[in-house]
Amino acid sequence: MKQTSLHDVHVRHGAKMVEFGGWHMPVQYGPILDEARRVRTQCGLFDLGHMGRFRFSGPDAVALVDKVASCFCAKIPIDSIRYGLLCKPDGNPIDDVLVYRGQDDVFMVVNASNTEQDLAWIRAHAAGMDVTIEDQTNELAMLALQGPNSEVILQRLVPDLDLSKVGYYKSGFGTLSGLSNVRMSRTGYTGEDGFEVYFPDDQSERIWNELLAAGERDGLAPIGLGARDTLRLEAGMPLFGHELGEGKNPIEAGLNFAVSFHAEKGDWIGRSALERIKEHPQKRLVGLVTDGKRVPREGYPILHGGREVGTVCSGAISPTLDTYIGTCYLPLEIAQAGTPIEMDLRGKQQSAVVTELPFYSRNKK
Repeated sequence: MKQTSLHDVHVRHGAKMVEFGGWHMPVQYGPILDEARRVRTQCGLFDLGHMGRFRFSGPDAVALVDKVASCFCAKIPIDSIRYGLLCKPDGNPIDDVLVYRGQDDVFMVVNASNTEQDLAWIRAHAAGMDVTIEDQTNELAMLALQGPNSEVILQRLVPDLDLSKVGYYKSGFGTLSGLSNVRMSRTGYTGEDGFEVYFPDDQSERIWNELLAAGERDGLAPIGLGARDTLRLEAGMPLFGHELGEGKNPIEAGLNFAVSFHAEKGDWIGRSALERIKEHPQKRLVGLVTDGKRVPREGYPILHGGREVGTVCSGAISPTLDTYIGTCYLPLEIAQAGTPIEMDLRGKQQSAVVTELPFYSRNKK
């Protein structure tokens, strides 16, 4: 398995390590629900070195991204970020991505398990284009600070960039703990305010430790992937391989905002298929809540009126809402909030109810 440069740091601090996307990653340092609550109320530090990171430069950099990604790269303002998807011609996604528009380049973050296939896919569709594609996964560390205290903590180590002026889905460059030209962005995958920082990988342990020291008074602690998954589910954010993948397209997943059919964007891979799906969707991704004894788990059949109508995509205990939550695709006629459904657990039914996504929004506390 692959390891990030912080692997030994995680082990020394007692993290439980698991395989994730081909990487040996910390799933938790302590109780997962406690870690999730810390991020919601204080701040957590995540090692995201397993995520793929690509840089595109040259005259056709933007055109290439607009060819392979569903978002409209040419319309992204400089230093802004958009969520998008890489789709096959049939509209099924091969990954979901973040696209950063720079003055002279485009930066893309992809999922860990898909990095190699994404890179090969993009390079194959760059034939004949004047563009340089760099895989920066191994040379750049990627850390994330997530939680309401993230701005004040990070600002202590950033003397030359006013983070209060870096808006949501915006980015900038500044000095981080003596390292110049560090990319800092404000997106997050937890539903909380937060920042991502990218810097030379050989500095990862020093920056990790200095961030933890800077945030100690504000409750900052390392957080594992288990809490990250719980937090993103509460926030209604999809996970590739669960809410997205073969047979789970972005239109029916409710991600229309990430799919551009603008005439100026022109044709792109998957556009025609997704336009057809938009006109005649068959199902919709929804949330479910249950107060039964069993937590929704991936693959559990969903029943309505005695017949199977879907399966659970993701499920967890929600520490914020103090209940059991999950996601599933349902036919449009029953994908309405308040519809009663059942989970089938090896022949035993547990009642649940359809709910709108997201389950949690920090703007609607």
